[in-house]
Amino acid sequence: MGNHGKNVDKGWIPEVRELRKREELASQMGGPESVDRQHAAGRLTVRERIHGLFDKGTFHETGAITGVPTYEGDEITHLTASNFITGTGRINNRRVVVGGDDFTIRGGASDAAIGYKAPYAEKMALELRLPMIRLIDGTGGGGSVKHLETMGRTYVPANPAMDVMVALMETVPVISAALGPVAGLGAARVVFSHFSVMPKKTAQVFVAGPPVVEPATGKKIDKEALGGSHIHARGSGVVDNEVESEEEAFEQIRRFLSYMPNSVFETPPVRESNDPPDRGEEDLLHIIPKNKRKPYPVRQIIECVFDSNSFFEIGAMQGRSVVTGLARLLGRSVGVMANDPMFLAGALDVRASDKLIRFIDMCDTFHIPIVNFVDNPGFMIGLESEKRGTIRSGGRWIFSVYQATIPWCSIILRRVYGVAGAAHGHHTRLNLRYAWPSGEWGSLPIEGGVQAAYKRQIEAAENPDAFRAELESNLNKVTSPFRTAEAFGIEEIIDPRDTRPLLCEWIETAYGLLPSQLGIKRRGMRP
Repeated sequence: MGNHGKNVDKGWIPEVRELRKREELASQMGGPESVDRQHAAGRLTVRERIHGLFDKGTFHETGAITGVPTYEGDEITHLTASNFITGTGRINNRRVVVGGDDFTIRGGASDAAIGYKAPYAEKMALELRLPMIRLIDGTGGGGSVKHLETMGRTYVPANPAMDVMVALMETVPVISAALGPVAGLGAARVVFSHFSVMPKKTAQVFVAGPPVVEPATGKKIDKEALGGSHIHARGSGVVDNEVESEEEAFEQIRRFLSYMPNSVFETPPVRESNDPPDRGEEDLLHIIPKNKRKPYPVRQIIECVFDSNSFFEIGAMQGRSVVTGLARLLGRSVGVMANDPMFLAGALDVRASDKLIRFIDMCDTFHIPIVNFVDNPGFMIGLESEKRGTIRSGGRWIFSVYQATIPWCSIILRRVYGVAGAAHGHHTRLNLRYAWPSGEWGSLPIEGGVQAAYKRQIEAAENPDAFRAELESNLNKVTSPFRTAEAFGIEEIIDPRDTRPLLCEWIETAYGLLPSQLGIKRRGMRP
């Protein structure tokens, strides 16, 4: 039938056109000039970031037309969009939630976010049990004092969605990328995560930026000097990894996520592995020198033992006497810890202890088994170590070992000394461990122990150096690891080449135990 001379029923086509118009207005963000400034600063826009992070064409935006409109009559002519963009998309075909600040609109301050979109994103991740990715570029807090003129009052601060962010940390993987000058609540959102990353030069993180710091301290400082990646990824531990570009940050986000489950109610995905489980590397026979004073590259041991090219290091430039990261055995995720004798001889200082605590807590939260490569001479000693309270942080690290309930296996490479060495595993559980023939252990190393135990005799000797050397020689005869094995003081001494085959057998058993342990831990993770 025709419609000659009659009005055609357009249905909801006009409203859909209106929707598309508003979406187009919102997509312009802060306008061409603001976008150009963002690019001139070496930074991508939030929409470019989302496009670069997700599998192509998978992003679905929530609240796309949220903003402050300008009308001429009944027609909208302009829309100042919310400066927070959220939605879901896929990374390697896994659905995740993203929340990104738009610095082109009011510098990413939350007083321009409208409608509490950021808390909604966090709730979405929590209740759908999906990983949460934050692309942080701005203050994320209350904005400037200019906002008070609009409000006509001030307010008692409250952190929005704080309860949700706490719950997120104990339920789903949370990943934060600092991608611009990030201050206040924005800086806190970086820290409230399981993994964080920031590019060099284009991103800074601080509690307060230079305009606030300078009048408070009387000292002029620029934002890079105050909160650049050289401070937070190499020293303070505020951010885990430093990268060269935003694109590299996205790649690290994708890689970290590949080791993680969607939530604590699942196990991590299994990757196909063509690396033989019985592979035994000859290099492992020679990598630890016979000279006990010489260090060795512990990362080479890690590369030899785990699935080829599977090690993803976390926090490489901080707490450098220990190495932490994620790897795979037979395609299954595993947490990796190791003392690094290249730094402080592998001794634990405050930074190393704090790094281990966060890593153990993260693995325990997500039920990821841990392999600990042990060459621990003890806690760092000396005046500076005492001033920094090493034993306090070290004590918290020991508690984290004993509070963890995940499968755990220790490979004793060389030294196990003192209170710190004793915490290589939970000794009241099945303390599963394998020692290499290079293993040595005790309450103190022979050299320092002899000086402490025989101080008076050494001082009274005719030739103190010769007497000390004689004492050390006699005691060294009983420090052979085989003597300890005779008394079952160490359960197994193994050929280093057997490390991978033994761990591959262990990981299958470990993951068989996990289904009964899944869920939220009684003790939630703290940042």
